[in-house]
Amino acid sequence: MSQTIVVKVGGSTLASLSRSFFASLARCKQDGDRIVLVHGGGPDIDAVLASLQIKSEFVNGLRKTTKPVLETVEMVLCGRVNKELVTQLYEAGAEAIGLSGCDGHLLTAEPQSLEELGFVGDVKRVNTSLLQSLLAQGVIPVIAPVGMDEAFVHYNINADTAAAAIASQLGADELVFVTDVNGIQRDGEYLPLATTASIEAMIADGTIYGGMIPKVQGAMRCLTEQLKQVRIVSGAESFEAEAGTKIVATEQVINQ
Repeated sequence: MSQTIVVKVGGSTLASLSRSFFASLARCKQDGDRIVLVHGGGPDIDAVLASLQIKSEFVNGLRKTTKPVLETVEMVLCGRVNKELVTQLYEAGAEAIGLSGCDGHLLTAEPQSLEELGFVGDVKRVNTSLLQSLLAQGVIPVIAPVGMDEAFVHYNINADTAAAAIASQLGADELVFVTDVNGIQRDGEYLPLATTASIEAMIADGTIYGGMIPKVQGAMRCLTEQLKQVRIVSGAESFEAEAGTKIVATEQVINQ
């Protein structure tokens, strides 16, 4: 049975994405699944900002985005990173098209806090008609999370936020977060399945710690009546089937 799957690739994971990962995405598309890829690019942005001697800071985990920072973000995300991913998908045998959230007014944005964060946006609306049209043509949309408001002002959008909004408004069957680890680990082994209750318990007892905490918290926030499961997988592995940790609200969900 074909599914609509939104895949979010973190910036810190881009360099470690394997050929088998892109090949497995291509196989999923060939099997009838509809794939949307959303990407970040934090380390690449950091490197270019440093080379241009543009100061950058983070507020509550979000990059404060001044005009010079925004211009750099757009240059890196919408340019080099986006087109590299499109190229890798084509090399794996999958037709893809690179977009920013500004193209076709794909991501209508609104500012989070201009005073505190500058040009950092939330997603107000997703142009799902555009995505459905591309998916119907067998194309994988590759989306750089830069959006635009009704006054045509551009905003830097957190890639997790963008992917969650796209998955929700598109009515996706699954959201997949691609990271540098193959899911949630406990007692030296990766868990194939985790419920929200078990995740909260593992955070409380220290099993889940550090950078994995925001990943799983973001995954849990994405769960809805429509979007019943979120997976965390490694970009060094094949994307398909039972890879990684599947996060659900309750174990009953997987039997529905």
